[in-house]
This record gives sequence, structure tokens and C-alpha cells, in this order.
Amino acid sequence: MFLLQTLTSVFALTALFGSVAQASSFEAATEQVKAQLVASVDAVHPGDEILVGVHQQIIPHWHTYWRNPGDSGLATTIDYQLPDGATAGEIQWPTPSRITLGPIVNYGYENEVTLLNKIKVPRESAAGGVFTINAKVKWLVCEELCIPQKVELTLDLPVVLAGVDAGQGSPLIEQARASLPAVSPWPISLAYNKELLSFQIADVKLQSATIKNVWFYPAEWGKVNHGAEQSWQLSGDKLELQLKPGEAPLTKDETLTGVLAVTEEGTNGLVTRGYIVKVSGVEVATGISVIKAGEPNVVLTTALLLAFLGGIILNLMPCVFPVLSIKALSLIKHAQHDPRQTRLQGLAYTLGILVSFGLLGGVLIAVKATGAEIGWGFQFQSPLFVLAVAYLMFAVGLSLSGVFSIGGSIAGVGSSLAERPGYSGSFFTGVLATIVATPCTAPFMGAALGFALTQPPASLLAVFFFLGLGLALPYLLLSQWPYLQRFLPKPGIWMDKLKQGLAFPMYGAAVWLVWVLAQQAGVNAVAVALGGMVVIAFAAWVYEFTKYGSNVAQRSGAVVTVLALGVALAGGYIGVDTHAAPLKTELAENYEPYSAERLFELRSQGKPVFLNMTAAWCISCLVNEKVALSQPSVIETFKRGGINYLKGDWTNRDPEITKLLAEFGRSGVPLYVFYPAGAGNSSNRVVLPQLLTPEIVTQAVTTPTVAASLP
Repeated sequence: MFLLQTLTSVFALTALFGSVAQASSFEAATEQVKAQLVASVDAVHPGDEILVGVHQQIIPHWHTYWRNPGDSGLATTIDYQLPDGATAGEIQWPTPSRITLGPIVNYGYENEVTLLNKIKVPRESAAGGVFTINAKVKWLVCEELCIPQKVELTLDLPVVLAGVDAGQGSPLIEQARASLPAVSPWPISLAYNKELLSFQIADVKLQSATIKNVWFYPAEWGKVNHGAEQSWQLSGDKLELQLKPGEAPLTKDETLTGVLAVTEEGTNGLVTRGYIVKVSGVEVATGISVIKAGEPNVVLTTALLLAFLGGIILNLMPCVFPVLSIKALSLIKHAQHDPRQTRLQGLAYTLGILVSFGLLGGVLIAVKATGAEIGWGFQFQSPLFVLAVAYLMFAVGLSLSGVFSIGGSIAGVGSSLAERPGYSGSFFTGVLATIVATPCTAPFMGAALGFALTQPPASLLAVFFFLGLGLALPYLLLSQWPYLQRFLPKPGIWMDKLKQGLAFPMYGAAVWLVWVLAQQAGVNAVAVALGGMVVIAFAAWVYEFTKYGSNVAQRSGAVVTVLALGVALAGGYIGVDTHAAPLKTELAENYEPYSAERLFELRSQGKPVFLNMTAAWCISCLVNEKVALSQPSVIETFKRGGINYLKGDWTNRDPEITKLLAEFGRSGVPLYVFYPAGAGNSSNRVVLPQLLTPEIVTQAVTTPTVAASLP
């Protein structure tokens, strides 16, 4: 059920059409959030100061954001329109909670929250009149999908004479006041350096047996690493809390503000109380001792689950589905064989995937050890690797078309192995599935892989193995559970026709990879690749033509085949200039190349920016650009809104883009981020999902922003 709900939130994008609710009453609702405008009184006196709140009721599994959203998201904003002379104070934010998705940690609210503002009533207000409060409320509500929404609310309060009872108002106001953080009753000191922030909290009247968790929510983005572990310990009446600095760490004499949340076991369950912290730290070079965590770290468990789900979805990606289909045909063909043999084939296929992911993880660990910036699909940034995979896809297509077939003594590769009952065939089909899966990024994978690449080798390999298990799961279930095989169609001549038809996706993949090669190594690389494919086709023809002849003919054919393949591989190695300038294409009118300097310049000027991190070998990226980002409606929306569209090309290795991906907890592309107008800090941003439609993009960028007024 969890998987079904999550997939629905990713793919069922029609929810976007209900993202704006217009209302002229005290309440309004979207599909995810019901909002009410409430007050602390039923009537007002001239000169009163009252509390007004926007109460949000949020459906299960969705959330809105705190003043500092954390790693992604956008804070709720309220624009009050009041009678002349009336004023509204800043939002009073209740203590938030953590909302995690893999290594991504956000700060916000689930279920319900009331955001309070103080409003001053003018002394000139006439008794017998009406004090009208209008509020334009904007928020971002997220599950897997993030939807910007807005409502307009109105509350009319009668103006009465000073001696008349103003009433009790809404009970939601008192509930909201109780959830606000209190001023810290304890003296707090802070020591920090580049590696650690250490709070020392004295005279704490707390019992270690009842404390379940302590967490600090920084009011400003970048001061603290949101996703890092916060370790705490209570010794007598002294509480120590340690955090890791963020991307904009404290500077000398700077004050750190935020909310310290302490969760205790009470008589009626867990109770969380927030305390306002405002402290100037002392910078120290050394001397901060590291303490152990006060709670178990569950981030790895979440990352493993996300990797597993991402691996399952990979089977539906266009790069993997044809290979899985080939293996399914093999299962249909041999469904009547010994069930034990079928089960062992499923295990061999799974082993091939796990070994391949293990090798890929090992390479990543080795490359990381050199200090290089890496990410998912990094091997496709090598022109020689792209050429080799193009040759492999072309050879698989030739085999499926019947140009050649591999004898049992050689065991073969690709699809020839896939259609054989041998265990080697299943193993190498798993290898092939892994190879063709790496240009794809499925939902859930981004957070899991981004986490894995920041972890020690054991955690990285664990995430990769769970990703492999998800990729292997469909065929593994079919092979291990004979009952499921009853739903497979009966064997017949249609299987050979379908097998031949599956050759064309392989040819298409080869053509696409040659195009990627051109982007990386220039137009001359295309001639080298196509020439190599001609030689491979000749080698396949010679092999098939001679393998049934005399011993002399077989040996001669084998020699010619090996020489031809050697020529193709050597020609590619020598002929592809890995340092050549990539193929130049004209820039579309609505975007310019990404650079960190350009992004900083635009954000400093308060201009809205849309980031698209892509690569020519990323199929998901190309589909999103075709169906969403290049659509006239989106281009016109960008022009009309003055949105600067920056595109980062990760086709070839680019450490600057790799660093940006890491900032968002991503290990690969695609990544889509919108920075609203206003020279705010970089927490004022919206991270879009990895699967786009024109509606998702236009809704994200057309919601009016008031970044400059964020507290």
C-alpha cells in the first residue's frame, strides 16, 4: 500500500490543478490543506492588540514548512491587508518537527498548525463598525510531489466600545500559543570551529531517564547541516549538544538563533517543548570533544528502503525494460523445465546484478578515495565507455535479429545468453541489465544515492546492493514462485517475432549512444563509431557463416572474427579523441549555460532562476525536456515571469555541477530547482520532482513569492 500511494503521488499529477483556492470567507481549502482565519477575540476595541492566526489542517503524509524549511522547500507566507492605521507583526512560528526523506531533512508541520500574528487595531476605529482582516496565504505542501498553493481569507470583527466584552475568540489561538517556543530558562554557551558546533546548557532541571530526544532547529539556512546527526548527552544538570556546521557556517561574533526542542516521556506520552536560543559563539581551534548520539540513526534504513523502491521502478525505465523482456521470454520458453533449474536461473540473474552493483560501488569507493567528485552514471562521462556500450547494444540487436547466435561452448553475452537456459546466460543478463540501467534515474533513487556517496564504504555498498535487489525483484519473483508463472502467456512462434522486434530498442539505444558520443567527443567520433559497427556486423556475419563448416572453416572464421572485433575496439580507442571539443549546438532562446558565478549574480540581483541539471546520456532528462521544459506554454511562462533559465550539462565531467548536486543530496541528474524572485538566501527554493509535466513547472514558477518578507 505504501508503494502504491507513493507511486500515485509521483505519477498522478492531476492533483496540481487544485492548487489555488480563491475565497472571500474565513476558510478555504485545497485538496491537501484546509485553511481558516481565526482570532483571539470575537470583537475588537479601538486601540486593541489582538492575535490572529492562519490554521492549516493538512491531510496525512503531507506537510508544509517552517521559517527555515531545511534542505528544500519554501516557508509559508501571510500578506495581511488591513484597514488604514492597522499594523501586523511578524509570524510567530510554533516549534517545528523534522521531515526526512533519505538524507534530505526538512523542517515543517504535519497534520495541523496555526501561524500567529499580532495585529494592532487603530484607536480611530469607530464603534459600531467592522474591522476587516484580509489575508493572502501562500504555502508549499509536499509529499513526494510538491505543490505551491495559495488562498485568500477574510475575517470581519465588529468594533465595540471599551466596556463591552470582546468575547473569547477561537480556542485554536490558545492551542497555538501553547505550541510556541518559550524563552530558554537556562544559560547557554556555544563553542565552534570548522568541524563542530557545541552547545553547553547549564542548570538543566531535566531527568535523563525521561528525555527521548534533543534537536536544534536553526532559524537561518546554512548555519547547521540539517541532515547531519545531532549528538547529545545529559550529565547531572548539564546538557551538551553537538552539531555539524552547514554551508554558511558561523563567522566571528555572529549570533546563532533557533529553537531547541526537547522531547520527554510524560504521563500521557511523548511531549515536545521548544525553547528560543540566541547565543554568540566562541570560535576555538581545538578542544571540542565528540560525544555519542543520544538516539539511534535511522537515516541508513530509510536510504536502503528508498534504494530498493528505486530499483523496482528502474525495471519500467526504457533503458531496462527491453532487457527484462528478453529474460521474460526465456522464462516463458523454459517454463516447463525443472522448477529447480528455473529457480537457480533467477538466483543467477540476481547474482549478476548484485555483483555488477558491487563492482560499480567498488569503483566509486576507489575514485572517491582519490578526492574526485563523482555521481551516479559517472562512467557515461567517459567517451570510450559510451562507445563500448554502443557496440554492446548493437551486438545485442544483431543477435536478436538472428544475424548470429552464440554457441554453448562460449556462453556468450547479452541477449544470446538471456535466451539460453544456462546459468551463465542469466548471470550475464543481470550484468547487462545493470549496465543499461545506469543512465537512468528513477524516483527515490536520487536521495538514496546522494546519501550513499557521502557515507563510508560499507554503507555505500549496502545502498547499492539494495538498489540491485530492487532491480532483480520482478524476475526473481517470477522464477521463485511458480504460481506467478501461470499468468505468463503460452510459448509459441510469437516469441521469435517478439524477440526480433526487441532488437530495435537495442539499435535505438546504440544510435542514442552515438549521439551522446558526438556531444562528448565531436563529430569525428560518430564516423569512428559507425565504422566500428560495420566491422562488428561483418565479424558477426563471418562467425555465423563459418561456425557450421569444416574445422578449418571454423578456425578461420574464429580468427577473422577476433581480428575484426580487435580492429573495432582498437579503432575506437585510437580514433575517439577524448580531449576533443564536444559537438556545439545552438542555445535555445530561453536558457543559458549554468555556472556558479552566474547563479550567484542572478540571485544577488533578486532575479528568479530556474535550474536544470541534465546530461545527454540521461534518458529521464531528455524526456522531461521534450515533454515539459521545451513546451511553448513553459517557455512563454518563463518569458512572462522574467525567469532566468540556467541549464547545467553533466554529459562530460564537471566538478562544479557535481558539487551543486551534492548540495541537494543528489548523486546524479536530473535535478530541477526554482529560486523565486527576491535576494533571499538559498533556502528560498523549490525542488521539483524528477518526472515533469508542463503543469508541474508552471505551477512551481508562477506562484507569487514574497521572499524579501520572509522572517
